[in-house]
Amino acid sequence: MLLTGGTTPWKFLNTEPVKKYPPLTEQMKCDVLVIGGGISGALMAYVLNKQGVDTILLEKRRVCGGSTSANTGLLQFSNDCTLTDLIRQFDDHRGTSFYKMCSHAVRRLTDIANSLSRDSGLIPRSSLYYASTPQDVGMLRHEYDLLKRRGFDVEYWNRDDIKAHFPFSKEAAIYTHGDAEVDPYRLGHHLLQDASQDGLRIYENSEVTDTRYTDSDVTVITDQGSVLAQKVIWATGYTIQEWKPDHNAELLNTYAILTEPVADLSSWHERSFLWETNRPYLYFRTTPDQRIIAGGLDEALPPSGKPEKYAEVRGRRLLDEIQQLFPHLADLRIACSWAGVFASTKDGIPLIGKHPKYPHSYFIEVYGGNGTVYSMIAADLLAETIAGREPEELKWFSLTRPIDLKII
Repeated sequence: MLLTGGTTPWKFLNTEPVKKYPPLTEQMKCDVLVIGGGISGALMAYVLNKQGVDTILLEKRRVCGGSTSANTGLLQFSNDCTLTDLIRQFDDHRGTSFYKMCSHAVRRLTDIANSLSRDSGLIPRSSLYYASTPQDVGMLRHEYDLLKRRGFDVEYWNRDDIKAHFPFSKEAAIYTHGDAEVDPYRLGHHLLQDASQDGLRIYENSEVTDTRYTDSDVTVITDQGSVLAQKVIWATGYTIQEWKPDHNAELLNTYAILTEPVADLSSWHERSFLWETNRPYLYFRTTPDQRIIAGGLDEALPPSGKPEKYAEVRGRRLLDEIQQLFPHLADLRIACSWAGVFASTKDGIPLIGKHPKYPHSYFIEVYGGNGTVYSMIAADLLAETIAGREPEELKWFSLTRPIDLKII
């Protein structure tokens, strides 16, 4: 499966060489083997290594080179599914607790990024979640009231409030605080670099060719070596669906652009994230070097299997969407455009945990628009589980949970 196509933003911006790791060429042993070197695997391995767990990480190509390099780096506690919908789908306790887990995960990511030896471009931000149409105002007001009652740091903005802060007008919006932006490519590399200096063993260009299970352990085979582990954590993202399709997962294609630098972004209030109530939604953010990232336009995977097939034409539409919001940016130009495979779940929350067909194994399938935040949740839940303290909340994300959709 080709995960990305086109020129992804962080490889475009991060031109300095990154650390390389050797391929696995020996027979190794460890307590926990993490398979997958994107942001999910990097966070998982980092947290385990911090706990003193003897950990190895395998990546079939280069770490952070797949979907992580295409990740647009928005860290938000709000989700593709509103709190209203999640409470309707599950119940008040579970829906609210999940939103609070996301909020905590943003703080955790901020603390971890600030503790690393290198800057990962994590900057606190707020978000403007605006009504795409006047018909969405009632839903938006209800969502705001619910978030406010549950203790989230949010404001309700009417049309005049929005016009006072931006050069565009919308009927209503929720302005949320406590989010952040990040360069996920740098964050992943820096997590692994710091952890490798603290004992984590990392092997690139080491694709898994076979997995052998016994009653007590797992042996994972690569072209040139093997790892005997007590536990295996699969963090290979969307490619898991090629060999272990989940009934709750849906694969799509998504698009994004990175613009050339903008001389003046003073009309963009607090450089906040912008996103909308429409589904699929458009979203917009800025970068520290005065560029704009826009993304969305999710659609079915192209029959060709090449994510970038429609990237150019979709990119022009995204540029037009930016200019509709910010008309003074009429001369704005695209620096790079890309497309990528994107997954979501039918019930709106990620897949994390065990699967009955794979002994001694855990899976991190953080599908949805909040993937990096979900990765942090998964790392903490599974680290507790590995330590023998399985959280009750892990059951919420079961890979085999039934789907009884109540969202209309």
